[in-house]
Amino acid sequence: MSSESKTGPSAKVGDAPIPFGSKYTESENFSQVFQEGMALVEATAAYLDGDGRVDARNLESAAALAYATESMRLTTRLMQLASWLLIRRAVNDGEMTPREAFEEQNKVRFQPSYTDKRDAAYDALPERLKELNEASLKLHRHVMAINDLLKAEASGAPVDANRAIADQMSRLQQAFGPATGRTPSEKNPADDST
Repeated sequence: MSSESKTGPSAKVGDAPIPFGSKYTESENFSQVFQEGMALVEATAAYLDGDGRVDARNLESAAALAYATESMRLTTRLMQLASWLLIRRAVNDGEMTPREAFEEQNKVRFQPSYTDKRDAAYDALPERLKELNEASLKLHRHVMAINDLLKAEASGAPVDANRAIADQMSRLQQAFGPATGRTPSEKNPADDST
């Protein structure tokens, strides 16, 4: 039995590993992530400096404390993400080497995402703050996945293609629901109302 059959297919073409992270950060997909990230930073700043102030004044004390806490976490998370995105763009633009980028990125300590902390005070927060928070968490997960690939490539650690694909499938299922096994043109008999 070959070593490949024991461990599954490797992320290699010939003898060279496929640099998933580097290829992604050089792609048009990364440009879109960058633009979405910067737009999220601007939208959050506009909300917190505008309507968010009004919304915060109308909250009861427990919700007001939750608002202060979540807005601080949101701002910190977005500052860290913006820093990471700007560093990666600088590499793409030739303003920074990959080594310099890793040195700078190591200075950015991403905070935990606190996704398990949901209570009545959080539920009482303004919808717009919750929307911005959820968008920032989604961006955070995306950036962390790319960052993990880049770190693995830089350290020479093997990249598990099966895990990368499974992670992507999981994200697709979270976004669009489980796969049905049908093409979009195939009709499900259960969909018929007659």
